[in-house]
Amino acid sequence: MTIAFDDFLKVDIRAGTITAVEDFPEARKPAWKLTVDFGPEIGVKRSSAQITAHYGKDDLVGRQVLGVVNFPPRQIGPFMSEVLVLGLHDAGNDVVLIGPERGVPNGARMC
Repeated sequence: MTIAFDDFLKVDIRAGTITAVEDFPEARKPAWKLTVDFGPEIGVKRSSAQITAHYGKDDLVGRQVLGVVNFPPRQIGPFMSEVLVLGLHDAGNDVVLIGPERGVPNGARMC
């Protein structure tokens, strides 16, 4: 399917820094609860991420990621996910996070 460039521009993808990671024992598949700082314009958002195969809590705090910040909040069991943190499936179908190659300001928009 082909989309117009204007459609792509509607997706607001921003850089943010993970500031906290919590267990999510209620999740159907192993997941972490992430707190991500997207800078002063967007603020701090929460997300559920099924990334436990490659990332422990200590691997994540301080790491910059990309996230879609303009999707509506989504209820994940007892948790409200406010942002979609982006990743790719590897050969084993586990998620590898997407983030900037170098540090950028929190809230920087993908262009």
